[in-house]
Amino acid sequence: MPSEGAIAATSDVNRIEAPVTWKAYLLCAFASFGGIFFGYDSGYINGVLGVQQFYQRVEGQDSTGLTSPHTSLIVSILSCGTFFGAIIAGDISDMIGRKWTIIAGCLIYIVGVIIQIAMTNGLGMIVAGRLIAGLGVGFESAIVILYMSEICPRKVRGALVAGYQFCITIGLLLAACVNYATNENPDASAFRIPIGIQFLWGFILGGGLLFLPDSPRFFVKRGRVEKARAALARVRGQPAESEYVEAELAEIIANEEYERSMIPAGGWVNGWMNCFRGSLFKSNSNLRKTILGTSLQMMQQWTGVNFIFYYSTPFLASTGAISDVFLISLIFTLINVCSTPLSFWGVERIGRRPLLLWGALGMLICQFIVGIVGVTVGFNKTHDIAPPGAAEPIPRANNISAVNAQIAFICFFIFFFATTWGPGAWIVIGEIFPLPIRSRGVALSTASNWLWNTIIAVITPYMVGADQGNLRSSVFFVWGGLCTCAFVYSYFLIPETKGLSLEQVDRMMEETSPRTSAKWKPSTTYASEMGMKDGAKLDGSAIADVERKGSIF
Repeated sequence: MPSEGAIAATSDVNRIEAPVTWKAYLLCAFASFGGIFFGYDSGYINGVLGVQQFYQRVEGQDSTGLTSPHTSLIVSILSCGTFFGAIIAGDISDMIGRKWTIIAGCLIYIVGVIIQIAMTNGLGMIVAGRLIAGLGVGFESAIVILYMSEICPRKVRGALVAGYQFCITIGLLLAACVNYATNENPDASAFRIPIGIQFLWGFILGGGLLFLPDSPRFFVKRGRVEKARAALARVRGQPAESEYVEAELAEIIANEEYERSMIPAGGWVNGWMNCFRGSLFKSNSNLRKTILGTSLQMMQQWTGVNFIFYYSTPFLASTGAISDVFLISLIFTLINVCSTPLSFWGVERIGRRPLLLWGALGMLICQFIVGIVGVTVGFNKTHDIAPPGAAEPIPRANNISAVNAQIAFICFFIFFFATTWGPGAWIVIGEIFPLPIRSRGVALSTASNWLWNTIIAVITPYMVGADQGNLRSSVFFVWGGLCTCAFVYSYFLIPETKGLSLEQVDRMMEETSPRTSAKWKPSTTYASEMGMKDGAKLDGSAIADVERKGSIF
């Protein structure tokens, strides 16, 4: 049924959104808790791989560690699950809503954790459990970004979405602390405790979201205008009849009408095909935005950060220069956590584009320094010693100071990543897609993240394993070269979206290029372009049209 009430519009680009209140701020920020899923799962496996009780259950009681193929499979299978989870979640979020899709992901994740805890001997249960948990993480990682981008106030949207990355770092830190506390346990609790703690994250996020509203833009997309009004009032901390709620809702509806005229609705196949329509050379085409979103997440994975957090424990142990590799991993994680909050300020004050550009430059310098020092006097230069009672000789670095310098520059690299590309990639993918393809565009971008996460997790053991490529420090030349690609990519392709509503981002990308986007300022609203002046009403027939079109999936 069409809505009976009309909606007041505005032509003032500064009044299409209510002032930020603490209630609205905290409501939006809670969803970022989902980052703990990603971070903790990435972090706990780094420590568990080196736990004797774990690898002996996989390889046998006489083993001294996991083989490279098994390490590759165990680490990468979660990312494989998340890839498919992210793709599936895009469609599900358009059918049942952003909020309920995230809750469904929490339940799937909990099932995967149960299977991992029940692990006995062999690969089967740990691989199956991580695959299923990965599906849940895929739901969460794609739709939390979508949900936050759609409900966050534009003035603090970047900072709030950066909170997702901050929660990823908190998850990594918690995993490192738990690993450090349990790795010497003499029984199966050495790996079951780190796995079991994941229950908490599913219960907290899923339970908390039950009390939060769904995205107003989802309701507009589905033609439920009055529900969109109620949801918008809650996330903005305003009465439903507030002029701000009226103006923002009118702008969302007007933009939806405009986008539907540009992107015709259709069936399931047509919905996916819309993501790939348009010219490669037009910055506002759907194809260009899809390529931008997927390649941005690919570049984030190419930085090599997952090498540090997935494999730093066995890698550092192989040098013989570090007496407590778990402690060094904990330090890496602490730097990641402490650095990320700086992005809250930087992404809103400096902007998305400069942050990613200079972040890539800082990372590539650090990576090349680590590689150069390593192949000359650092990690790669070792000698064997034979401690009393040792069955085999143990490698020791020739130059401990050089190794310490490498560790220092790895810390600098983590700082640059945590303040720039870590949160920046997630922020931009949530902002660049128009509403008709936003859920699928964000899903594809997130799936790209997990696809490259999987690829890097699979190939890295073969690159650095002593029984395989044995690149050691030379692997940092690979990451440095890829960070150089990220620097060039940032300059030519990343637009500036700071301070714009999601509807204004779409107009900016239509009227400017990435290199000139920072100078663009909004001059009109979508509602005013539909012939509506200040205080004019979006009448019942227009609302009815939105409701009718929204009923088509």
